[in-house]
Amino acid sequence: MATARFERELADERFVFRLSELVELEDSKRVPLNSRDRENRKGPYPYYGATSVMDYVDGYLFDGIRVLLGEDGTVIREDGRPVLQYVWGKYWVNNHAHILKAKTDYSLEAIYIALARTAINHIVTGAVQMKISQKNLNGLEVELPSRESLDYLKDVFSLYRNNVEESKRLERLRDALLPKLMSGEIDVSKVDLTQLNSHLAEYRPPCRGLRSLVLPGLVANLFCVWSESGQQSRFQTFAARS
Repeated sequence: MATARFERELADERFVFRLSELVELEDSKRVPLNSRDRENRKGPYPYYGATSVMDYVDGYLFDGIRVLLGEDGTVIREDGRPVLQYVWGKYWVNNHAHILKAKTDYSLEAIYIALARTAINHIVTGAVQMKISQKNLNGLEVELPSRESLDYLKDVFSLYRNNVEESKRLERLRDALLPKLMSGEIDVSKVDLTQLNSHLAEYRPPCRGLRSLVLPGLVANLFCVWSESGQQSRFQTFAARS
């Protein structure tokens, strides 16, 4: 959604910037940890590599929103565009990803979209081990519409972050409860779901509005299917089996 609107805004007005005009590289703050270090430092904070989370450790180097762009190894996608990660919260980054922080009125989200649509074949070096140097990255040209036309990005990316965090919470809940359900430690056979249904009915919102909030997507959709279909008995059977 954000990219489609970005393209429409570019059709009306576009400006070309060198990346060094838009971002500050925080590569000097990176600290690599080898596998043994990470094994001895297990914790809750994501440890990012060039393409994804590699591990979780007991400390963090960054706190806030950043864009990570692969520096060496896997740095370019099949379509010629960069390997990017949009990250937030508290986390650690190794030395295989450039760390980008916005330094102008353009948001980091706008820069992220601009980079995601930009071909980078001409700045990648190395025949065996592909690499994007700081010098080449800083000189990369990207296109952006006017800053004023991009105010919508704040809300879109805020909803995106909320959805991702909600998905993580649901995954943790699943991982905590499922083993107990499988082992019989939690017995749902005696749960009175008819009572649960009566409580839910009191708070049944218009589902169109609920879904439009893009809040806990899975929970909202499950509730709406139950509410709109009127098949409470089928919902009870599904819940009991789960």
